Amino acid sequence: MKVVRRNCRQGAEDARGLTVIIDVFRAFTCAPLFFHCGTERVILEADPERARRLKRGNPGWILVGEINEMPLKDADLGNSPSGIMEKGTLFFKGRTVIHRTTAGVTGVAAAVTTADEVIPGSFVMAKAISSYIKERDPDIVTLVAMGDRGERPAPEDEACADYLEHLLTGTVYNPVEAIRKVIFQQTAQKFLRGEKAYLPPEDPLICLQRDLRRRTAKYDQKPECFGVAEINKIRGVENPDQWRGHRLCPGQPGNAPGRGRI
Repeated sequence: MKVVRRNCRQGAEDARGLTVIIDVFRAFTCAPLFFHCGTERVILEADPERARRLKRGNPGWILVGEINEMPLKDADLGNSPSGIMEKGTLFFKGRTVIHRTTAGVTGVAAAVTTADEVIPGSFVMAKAISSYIKERDPDIVTLVAMGDRGERPAPEDEACADYLEHLLTGTVYNPVEAIRKVIFQQTAQKFLRGEKAYLPPEDPLICLQRDLRRRTAKYDQKPECFGVAEINKIRGVENPDQWRGHRLCPGQPGNAPGRGRI
């Protein structure tokens, strides 16, 4: 297994093999929380207007998203892990989420054109990701740290890539040093200062927790139609009955595959 490191949007476009798109602040910390709160399915939509159209056509669905960190117009929630936790199971259980973000979701959209398989990455499910990758045993693993708005490297995404590389290959990883490199930088401080309601100081506290979720997620690899499924790995067997979540095609809100279960 060869582990390749890339970053930002260009890195996603160049990804090969089994690819992990890392967005710690905040998209792929949100994704596992949707499932933790009982979400039935998640649709990824990189285009803001298409995301809004999906919401208008399906008012019972939940639109979660941002553009350059600011909440997406007409969204039910911004891209906030603490906001998801505050809403909780009563709000999310059994419902569909449309998820739009500037870095993570657009990174997936870029990677699926060249990668063999795409997995979202964050600290909260890092061990689950590494276990899945080891059992798949691909020739190439590309770790893409999406960075700040997909434009420049961000320490939290690089630190998560360091941790994943450590789990996969045994490279040295210092968790205290990783936290030190993250919390004093602008990408964390803009939350911790508490100056903007859509950047709550609670979010980094959640995003920097390691291995909260024992399952990983996998994205459909059709550029026109993204869905997310959470995978319950048992002895390395990928069983359709272990998938939760389904692919739904924009413009076909009622066209879902058979219901999976966990």
